[in-house]
Amino acid sequence: MFEFICYPKCTTCQKARKWLDEHSIAYTERNIKEDTPSYEELREILERSEKPAKKLFNTSGILYRQMGLKDKLSEMTEDDMLRLLSTDGMLIKRPIFTGSGIALIGFREKEWSEKLLDI
Repeated sequence: MFEFICYPKCTTCQKARKWLDEHSIAYTERNIKEDTPSYEELREILERSEKPAKKLFNTSGILYRQMGLKDKLSEMTEDDMLRLLSTDGMLIKRPIFTGSGIALIGFREKEWSEKLLDI
């Protein structure tokens, strides 16, 4: 079973949900703000996504800017990044779609089509 981790008010998440529904892909939905992924979950998502930890950050978010993370990430370890991300779901890039050994971070239709339509 797949899990769609999103922020319901996010327009990108809404587009991704619509795309999933149009392609009849079953999932459970989880609100990233109310139920922030744990450090362990983020570690697993990172491994499945095969992306660097900095790609998990919502760089367009208000909290990211308020915390001045653009200048701080280069000095942080992957472990530091994951611990910080696990403290507030609004720091995490969304949506995240995970399950069956994959994790997609952010919605890019071409990538989602390549990874999900042949399952």
